[in-house]
Amino acid sequence: MATLSLTGAGLLAGPASAAPTAEPSPRPALTTGQPPTVTAPSKPTPATPAPGRATAGQTSAVSPSAVCGGQLPLGKVTNCASITGATQQIWTITSTADQDTLYVRLREVSGDGVSAQVKNPEGATVCYVGPYLNECKLGVAGTYTITVKLSYGTGNGAYSLSAESMRTPSTCASLAAGFFSFTSAGRSGTLPAGLAARCFTFKQPTGAVLHLADPGGAEDIQGSILDAQFQPICSVGYPTECTLREPGPYRLFLQETYGSKADYTLRMPRISQSVGCPALPLTAFGDPGSAVGTGTVPPNQGISCQSLRVTTPGRLVVRLNQFANQYLDWKLYDDAGQVVCTEYDSARSCVTPTAGAYTLVSQNWNWEPVTYQVAAARLDQTDGCAAPTGLNWDQPALTVHQTSAVQTNCQPFHGEAGERVMVYRAPDRYNDVNSWIVDEQGAVLCTEGSEQDGCVLPSTGTYRVVSYLTNWADDSVDLTYKVQVRRLSDAVGCPTVTPGTYNSAPAGALGGIRCRTLDLPSAGVYRVTAVDAQNYRTYATVYDSAGVKVCTDTWCEVPAAGKYTMVLNGGVPDSVIDSDFLYAVALLPWKPSDCTPVSDTGWQDAPHRGGFETAGQHNCLQLPSPAGAHVAELLAGDVTAATSPEIVVLNAAGEQVCDYSSLRQYSCELTGEAPFSVLLTADAGAPTASYALGFARTDGPPACPVLPAGADGATVTTGADRFAVCFTVPADQRASRESFTWTRTAGSGDARMSVFDSQGIRYCGPTSQAVERTLTCTLPAGPVTVLLETDAVDASYRLTHRDGSTPTA
Repeated sequence: MATLSLTGAGLLAGPASAAPTAEPSPRPALTTGQPPTVTAPSKPTPATPAPGRATAGQTSAVSPSAVCGGQLPLGKVTNCASITGATQQIWTITSTADQDTLYVRLREVSGDGVSAQVKNPEGATVCYVGPYLNECKLGVAGTYTITVKLSYGTGNGAYSLSAESMRTPSTCASLAAGFFSFTSAGRSGTLPAGLAARCFTFKQPTGAVLHLADPGGAEDIQGSILDAQFQPICSVGYPTECTLREPGPYRLFLQETYGSKADYTLRMPRISQSVGCPALPLTAFGDPGSAVGTGTVPPNQGISCQSLRVTTPGRLVVRLNQFANQYLDWKLYDDAGQVVCTEYDSARSCVTPTAGAYTLVSQNWNWEPVTYQVAAARLDQTDGCAAPTGLNWDQPALTVHQTSAVQTNCQPFHGEAGERVMVYRAPDRYNDVNSWIVDEQGAVLCTEGSEQDGCVLPSTGTYRVVSYLTNWADDSVDLTYKVQVRRLSDAVGCPTVTPGTYNSAPAGALGGIRCRTLDLPSAGVYRVTAVDAQNYRTYATVYDSAGVKVCTDTWCEVPAAGKYTMVLNGGVPDSVIDSDFLYAVALLPWKPSDCTPVSDTGWQDAPHRGGFETAGQHNCLQLPSPAGAHVAELLAGDVTAATSPEIVVLNAAGEQVCDYSSLRQYSCELTGEAPFSVLLTADAGAPTASYALGFARTDGPPACPVLPAGADGATVTTGADRFAVCFTVPADQRASRESFTWTRTAGSGDARMSVFDSQGIRYCGPTSQAVERTLTCTLPAGPVTVLLETDAVDASYRLTHRDGSTPTA
């Protein structure tokens, strides 16, 4: 093997060598092996080197006996205690290998900065040397020099110099075959401060795939792996994979980026034809028993492995316990070290294309070690599956038990080509459930997102729902969750409901089973609402006979007469509604009919009284007001949520005109065509409440009585049958800013006030409830309407108004 020797002499190097007094002699021939000499500059060398300041992370001043020129041994660090002024200190090397590369590092220890050049036997500069590792490409074999000097030619400094040969290194530690096992502790050591590089050599099959761990941890240690032709093929430093694409033997040169002292641990487990991975037997569905792999993964991108063997190609589901899965991700490699699956694209199904050995590698992204459990089951098997289930809706939900953190469950069912099937799942206590459908070969169906619900089966045969709980506490023993596998198309087992009428109990009485068959006599828009016994809504989706979504929520337009399927939370897979959940269905034509007439002068007429017989009932009233009118709802001040039903106003086309907010806080403008209907529904939690309410047209006619000006004003009497009072103030009897006052003079209860302009728009108020109060408004031109709403109790109130711009006496 070719060798590289280094010899040299220091010029004006301080105590380590005497300063020359003669002119430099001509450069000697390469065969002499002697270094050239250089005349020192006029500035004398101090007898004793000045103490230098240590740089951060470096050693302090170098020993005065340190060499400053002379032989530079490969693979070691040589320290120079002092270099001063314009002194040049020369090192020489003799290379016996053509086209070698010299790894060389010049490190400033203290004092002023230093620099260096490498020159070839002809005296030409080959490269410049600095504090980082320099790869100096040499030419033909021969003598080369390294000349060190102060960067600015003045001052005093100390430095270290280190070199190593790429082709003929001083020493190269051999990495034995056992080093590449996953059970290997690796190779540890320390890189001294200032070292150029440390060499390792190893043999591995061409094409082998290695995992290169971070060798330095907190230290910035880098390296390069070279093939037999000294060409780089992989970098060492950050966790990565390396494929040895070219033949070996291979060399690895390791260095610390900044030249600092650093501890290292080399780990390069082989992923192809892996060694040291515990066997992970494939498990059946259900509790995996002893077929569970365990391990602890080191922190900071450390890895761990399991070895799998499959006898025939097929699909697997890989389950990692939930806590570990927060920090670990996994990849499956074939025996050649090629990635077959990753967690992110194969969480539901990992295809093993050939029979043989595979390696499952888990990588840790946490700052702490992570202990894990893992199991793998074949998706094309049926071992451990539950008994087949049907797809009818009138059967109870299935209860699935999970007794292991890495268990996967299987529920078979028979399906016909073209059927649309939905899987609902929900834990019995806080958790998350994953589920999906596979065919007989284990292929996952319906992986693409869709606006439609459910999964269309491609052919007739046996399918399976694969599912599991994702969260598993340390003290868990037997957790359960519910599963419903149901057919949306041509649904079977749903009670039938036909349209009902307003002002009566809902068409679909309280009952169980998650779905209803809606038998609709004609195309059109229907109102579909599902509520429980306490009148709380559960949203539903309606499907046609093919299982295609027709509508959601309340407004449902169907294209033709026929039977449709309504499903509670139909498009929500994370919900199970079993047959013990009782609910009613209001199925009504969207446009109300046979509505009870009601007055729009509720301030002079008795209030309308009504009620709800049962949950889900919809009542309707008909207003006499014409299109364009403004109306407000009148309610007693002491109503409760139960006695104040939800309210909307619809025009003749069934379009919503306004709701509670506009009726009570502003005013409702009746847009569209008359007649206008008021739709009332009971408040959630109050299915059978009664109510009393009225309406007032706020833009007239008829006009309300005039409220006289002056201190006497008007006195009114209120009670259960009259809890609203209305007055008009003509335009010529008021100021632009007006104050309105009410005072209770007898009885009990309190009141609130609103003021409307001539267009019927609520301009001031409503105020809060009070026994007496003054409301001051700046109003537009024209007459105004004043409404006072009181509690439904016997009382008397005096109302007055005055110019609001004039202060009171």
